[in-house]
Amino acid sequence: MSGDQAIRALLEWYTLAGVDQAIGHAPRDRYREAADALAAAAEPPPTPVPAPTPEPAVTREAAPASPPPPTAPLLPPGDATWSAQEIAAACTSLDQLVAAVRAFDGCALKRTATNTVIGDGNPQAALMIVGEAPGAEEDRQGLPFVGPAGRLLDRMLAAIGLDRSAVYITNMLPWRPPGNRSPTAEELAICQPFLERQIELIAPRILVLVGGIAAKALLNRREGITRLRGQWFPFATPRMEGTIQATATFHPAYLLRTPSAKREVWRDLLDIEDKMKSGETAP
Repeated sequence: MSGDQAIRALLEWYTLAGVDQAIGHAPRDRYREAADALAAAAEPPPTPVPAPTPEPAVTREAAPASPPPPTAPLLPPGDATWSAQEIAAACTSLDQLVAAVRAFDGCALKRTATNTVIGDGNPQAALMIVGEAPGAEEDRQGLPFVGPAGRLLDRMLAAIGLDRSAVYITNMLPWRPPGNRSPTAEELAICQPFLERQIELIAPRILVLVGGIAAKALLNRREGITRLRGQWFPFATPRMEGTIQATATFHPAYLLRTPSAKREVWRDLLDIEDKMKSGETAP
């Protein structure tokens, strides 16, 4: 195999593995960087040594010594999460929240993403769908669920008489993880306040969580999606007066890989349709 053929084969292998973007000239251990940052933040700041007091002159009083410059406080671990909570809580409309997310720089994913992907559909919808994170096509277009999985989601909605004008669609993260990798716990924690505020402002009657990452994060459960799907849970945030009916189902991307799971999702869709028609609300 020639050198050009070897390079072409390597690039094809990277593409099949989901690596479709080059974000640096050398590999970076981001898990080690995060751990080092947390360790540095946990260390107490050094105690400043006070400047010695000069002895007064014989003929005149000495000017008082200038105080040492104040030591800059270290940010506590999770500071970006607290900032996101404060920013999100201050937003009183969906437009304000969208602008706040676009301006937020506390998540490293923003630096490798092409677009900020927030939501699509009807902000007054009774049904809200939450996925995991944007993929390559979503990152290019700046809209959620517009790739192959999104087209399957459109067909799933059409099967129960709905389309994007009747629902609101978003993701746990507004920025695509490089190579479509799974989000880290830190990335989810940083971005979740924005999503929760989005849910509060839209105030849907039914919340559909597609995929295990969204289901476990928003329902605060440890079970996998296979056990969570098909059930109904009350969802609420500390700022909400009532609760929202929430259910989970398989992600459309999983259905593309595992067509045999469409039978379970069809039952989930029929259950969602019944809830929509009954007008039943969470206790």
